[in-house]
Amino acid sequence: MTMTEYHNPVLLKETVDGLNIKPDGVYVDVTFGGGGHSREIMKRLGPNGRLFAFDQDEDAQANIIDDERFTLIPENFRFIKRFLRFYGIKEVDGILADLGVSSHQFDVAERGFSTRFDAGLDMRMSQKNDLDAYRVVNEYEEKDLKRMFFDYGDLRNAGALASAIIAARQVKPIANTGDLKTVLSRFLPAHKSNKILAQIYQAIRIEVNQEMEVLKEFLQQSLEVLKPGSGRLSVISYHSLEDRLVKRYMRNGMFEGEPERDMFGNFEVPFKSIEKLIIPTDEEIEQNNRARSAKLRVAEKL
Repeated sequence: MTMTEYHNPVLLKETVDGLNIKPDGVYVDVTFGGGGHSREIMKRLGPNGRLFAFDQDEDAQANIIDDERFTLIPENFRFIKRFLRFYGIKEVDGILADLGVSSHQFDVAERGFSTRFDAGLDMRMSQKNDLDAYRVVNEYEEKDLKRMFFDYGDLRNAGALASAIIAARQVKPIANTGDLKTVLSRFLPAHKSNKILAQIYQAIRIEVNQEMEVLKEFLQQSLEVLKPGSGRLSVISYHSLEDRLVKRYMRNGMFEGEPERDMFGNFEVPFKSIEKLIIPTDEEIEQNNRARSAKLRVAEKL
């Protein structure tokens, strides 16, 4: 399988450019996937440079880079600080994250990520996780389903969706994505069924993989491991929930509220923005439709 077949990297040049690669630097790609961004980083490293990559999806290990400067860590990037310490790394020059689901995960029907296929209710980024979409749909209480659909899917009829699921599973378990679509069919008008289904799937996927909690932990640890005065953080997000967290943390070093002020009244912030928001060109979107919602933000640790 080629890198493009597994995952066509979005904003490849822009994301890696944002890291301002030093040939002898130490870098981390926390979303290895098909290895597209990692390979671009490797091209710019000298013989003494190092790249560590994270990916909890076992399928990504098929794309490992055979280079002594490269190390793939098969773990969730919420543990970035712990595993870098395991390898003796306390500070790094740059961290890259391409959030969301890879093309490969969408295209493998049995993973259950795509609205295009009927499949089991899985949606796990890592097959080692206990929580899957089946458990969420069949075991969550109504209030938790409602919260999930509202918070993570931006679905205004979250309560009605949750009620429909509760009523249906009292008759029989909702076994697969086909069952789920049938149960929620009355909420899926033909002219926008794909959009609403995508929002429903997104909400379940985020819940299954704890994506918002993982992102928060990752951002906080990134600040701890980046080198002061030069360490770069380059992050691509694909929906407003992710982008909001990234934007706020890069701006304020916190997810809510305002940072403290110094004695002169200036906000004490941990990062400075390197670029304005970067989005794909029309040409890139035409070549790779999954790039259409991508937003890249780059910041440097002060």
